[in-house]
Amino acid sequence: MKRITLALLFISTVLTAQNTPIANDSTDVVLDEVLIVAAKKSKIETDMKMAVSVDEFLASSDNISFIKRGAYAWEPLLNNMSTERSSVTIDGMHVFGACTDKMDPITSYVESNNLSDIDIKSGQEGSMHGATVAGSIDLKRKSTAFGLTKDWSGAYQTGYEFNNNQFFNLGNVSYSSDKLVADGSISYRTAGNYTDGNNDEVNHSQFKKFNTSLGVAYKTSELSSVRVDAIFDKAKDVGYPALPMDLSLSRALITSVAYKKFFEDKLLKVWDTKMYYNAIEHYMDDTTRPENLVHMDMPGWSTTYGLLSSINLKAENYAAEIQLNAYDNLSIAEMRMYPQDRSETTMFAYSWPWVTTRYAGLSMSNSWDISDKSLLNFGGTLGINYNYSKYIEFNWIFHPGASQEKTRFLPNVYASYQLEIEHFNASVGGGYGHRAPSVSEGYGYYIYNSFDRYDYIGDPDLENEISYEANASADFTFKKGGVKAQVNYFYIQNYIIGRILSQGSPMNYQSVGVKGYTSLDYATLFNFSMNANYAILDNLHWDGTLTYARGLDDNENNLPFIRPLSYQTSLHFSYKKFGFLTSLNGDLEQIDYSPEYGEDETPAYTNWNFSADYTFYIKDYKTVVQLGAENIFNTYYSTYADWGNIPRMGRNIFTSLKINF
Repeated sequence: MKRITLALLFISTVLTAQNTPIANDSTDVVLDEVLIVAAKKSKIETDMKMAVSVDEFLASSDNISFIKRGAYAWEPLLNNMSTERSSVTIDGMHVFGACTDKMDPITSYVESNNLSDIDIKSGQEGSMHGATVAGSIDLKRKSTAFGLTKDWSGAYQTGYEFNNNQFFNLGNVSYSSDKLVADGSISYRTAGNYTDGNNDEVNHSQFKKFNTSLGVAYKTSELSSVRVDAIFDKAKDVGYPALPMDLSLSRALITSVAYKKFFEDKLLKVWDTKMYYNAIEHYMDDTTRPENLVHMDMPGWSTTYGLLSSINLKAENYAAEIQLNAYDNLSIAEMRMYPQDRSETTMFAYSWPWVTTRYAGLSMSNSWDISDKSLLNFGGTLGINYNYSKYIEFNWIFHPGASQEKTRFLPNVYASYQLEIEHFNASVGGGYGHRAPSVSEGYGYYIYNSFDRYDYIGDPDLENEISYEANASADFTFKKGGVKAQVNYFYIQNYIIGRILSQGSPMNYQSVGVKGYTSLDYATLFNFSMNANYAILDNLHWDGTLTYARGLDDNENNLPFIRPLSYQTSLHFSYKKFGFLTSLNGDLEQIDYSPEYGEDETPAYTNWNFSADYTFYIKDYKTVVQLGAENIFNTYYSTYADWGNIPRMGRNIFTSLKINF
């Protein structure tokens, strides 16, 4: 906590600074286009629900699913791959969780009211944010543009969800002038245990979350500015029904200082440089689980310093971005077991033995308009990854002589070709890239996995994963709607996964054995999605989505956590100031499950949801009130991605009120 407190004091003394300056009369047309993009704001909400969490918003994407261990902090799976294979950043900044059980994904440290957009890139197109296989998820903070006159704006949102007695308040405010800009947000959510479709309470599913952010920008000249940003997030009393322990406290401080400069009438259009620092602390314990025979504490800490510097180039039909990305991260996680007889000695180990990760990458992304109808995108990254374990002795127990420090080269390249002919768009592309093992895969020591009930051991000398990727899409639009299909295929060499070890005995009394991270010869992964929409009437619209995935290892066995055939269909009707939405969504039976990795068959399910909203004005303030229900039939179900088959929430009636000013 000392690092977070000191950093907060530092930030409070320097908060005076950046955002994108608006164009003046002398500014080039190209700059106008850049600024419009920089100032755009997207609503972080879904058609069904205004007051969504970041997780709920991401779940509306075709290529993102989630592993759920409770009602809080879901683990995002991009292209049906775990978070080790994707890059998740905040405004391009690398933030690393401090929990060995992955109970604090980066998405849990922001809130919907301090984000303007979420940029999702599939496969190697996401390598601008670091080495990846699955792609990248960049959470973009709200960033108000400078204005010619002083202006205040903001919103307040409150609501209640009946199933788990969740109450929330979200507020944000922005100030803009010709020289100074400020963006602030604050939010608080509290929820109790939810009930499943059988009306049974799911114990240890409660949570409390507080989040606040502040960004201040100052225009240093007509075409340059400096900006300081900070996010503070605190969660406590978070239960995880799928795990044998809960979260007593989690804190995060995420800060940055950035300088941006625009250029007129030159090849170089924008230079943007950012330095950042973030610190996370995460305390898991089982004091709320009296049934556990052995009491255990599992605290973790993660500290990251980083630099981002990029330039944008533009010349007629060619545009490019060149970016330098570097960071230094220290990850520490402890495990302490207390005997029932407290007079005896406690057992202590580092599950992350003070692991330092340093990365530097130089990336380039290019866009070339070959003609009015065709576009070529291509780029790549050359990265260097360095790891050092302070207490390598823990890894030597299972891997004698393993490297205490290791340097890896991580090249990534991609290319895609797009063709547009009247109402038809098509693209085809491919990619090649490396990723280094994660901290847990390389240096983890007795990390308990409650899904398959094995303790996991890392291997510092694992080979890089190497991904070969192919992708394609086709999009056809007509007067009243459109259809779009996307497909990608990954062939991944040295695929890292856990396999049972012949040596060693489990440390956790709930474990059935020990697994070590090892590399398969290869694995394959196929993803497909199709979207369609149609305007039945001017005020009645239909949307539908179909997704399918399949993953196999080198022995043609199923990979774990691969989503079965899933679907969603919805109707949206509007009448004057009223809006109505009804939808059906579900998964088919999961028959391609993986018993070797702890999975079992999950049955098919269907959910029916409904919401209605009404828009009116209080003086000049736009106000929206919403009432809706999820899982109307109160279906009892558990999906392929619910850790330990914990049941999902039953019928949930929700309300929300939002005032914009």
